[in-house]
Amino acid sequence: MRAEINLVNPELYATGDPYAQFRWLRANEPAYWHPATDIPAFWALTRYDDVRAAYRDPATFSSAQGILLRPANLGPDPGGGRTLALTDPPRHRRLRGLVDEWFTVRSVRSIEAQIQHVVGEVVDQALERQTCDFVTEIAARVPLYVICTMMGVPNQDRSRLFTLTSQAFGAEDPIIRRFGHLEIMQYFERLQAAKAADPGDDLVSVLATAVVDGRRLPVDDILLQCDNLLVAGAETARITAAGGMLALMEHPDQWHLLEQDPGLLPTAVEEILRWTSTATHLMRTATRRVTLHGRTIEPGDRVTLWTPSANRDETVFDNPDRFTVGRHPNRHLALGFGEHFCLGGTLARVELRLLYHELLRRSIHVELDGEPTLLSSMVVNGPERLPVRLSVGARSGWSPG
Repeated sequence: MRAEINLVNPELYATGDPYAQFRWLRANEPAYWHPATDIPAFWALTRYDDVRAAYRDPATFSSAQGILLRPANLGPDPGGGRTLALTDPPRHRRLRGLVDEWFTVRSVRSIEAQIQHVVGEVVDQALERQTCDFVTEIAARVPLYVICTMMGVPNQDRSRLFTLTSQAFGAEDPIIRRFGHLEIMQYFERLQAAKAADPGDDLVSVLATAVVDGRRLPVDDILLQCDNLLVAGAETARITAAGGMLALMEHPDQWHLLEQDPGLLPTAVEEILRWTSTATHLMRTATRRVTLHGRTIEPGDRVTLWTPSANRDETVFDNPDRFTVGRHPNRHLALGFGEHFCLGGTLARVELRLLYHELLRRSIHVELDGEPTLLSSMVVNGPERLPVRLSVGARSGWSPG
């Protein structure tokens, strides 16, 4: 089995079985030196306790050199040491402190009615069409519209940003993807300039007027932060919501449990987060020599944390390959841990809960209307396309078609 290990093959996550490789690594080589491809060689940590410990130790496992594996010819991540995700303490805490208050339980609770309105609006539009791609028409629109509101994007610009993010993160053509990213950066460059001149009560205004380490944030850093907020607040939530939808369709008995007891929704959301584990890997760079499972990690080595594997570690989760909405306890790491615990974790939980609650409340039946396809990516995993048919009260529960 060892000769077959290749965690950087994107097709593994689209058409293969990465969990078979993860199981073997957890059992046999939990600190695995992955040979180089076009990606430089790296260590792969696959056990829950090791991944959690690395999250908790930013002094040893640094984010400042980048948090994703990159082909060697691309060079270092341009956001290294500058963005919230790619900094270590103490700068990380100062950057996070700028926006942390917007994502607290109290703040998210204060906009729950707005989120519910967005969910209802998006579901209404999908019902009118009867058939749609759940990924783009429902799962993408809800978190995008919510984070746009928080960032101070005018309502009339939401559709434009929806089109651009669909191009930047969903287009097959790399030229179209690059164009989408460029247009997003240009949009936020204009928006941050307007907010710097006339600040409002929104996240872009906070960044455009922020003072960190005695000086204003450079415009390029503000744009990188905006891009990160958009990705974390919209794209990751999109894939998680769609992956949860697919899981419920593949396990209709679990949807029936939710019909019988909607009080299970909070635990169902946690199980969806564990099950989908959308961020396939996160990278750290070792700052000192570490011995782990008899292997020596040297300073400068790339160390990757494989969350989907950690969240199916059989020493932590009972029947980890079983999807069950009532799972408790559920100490998953889908939203990270420690210093880099996902800033938008509370927001994502509320969006997921309200989306599935809307479908439950209105007895909306969903069934497949074509073959789902999964993303070909070693960075994020989940549905790329999920064609569905929606109807009200036609039958109880979900159906795989």
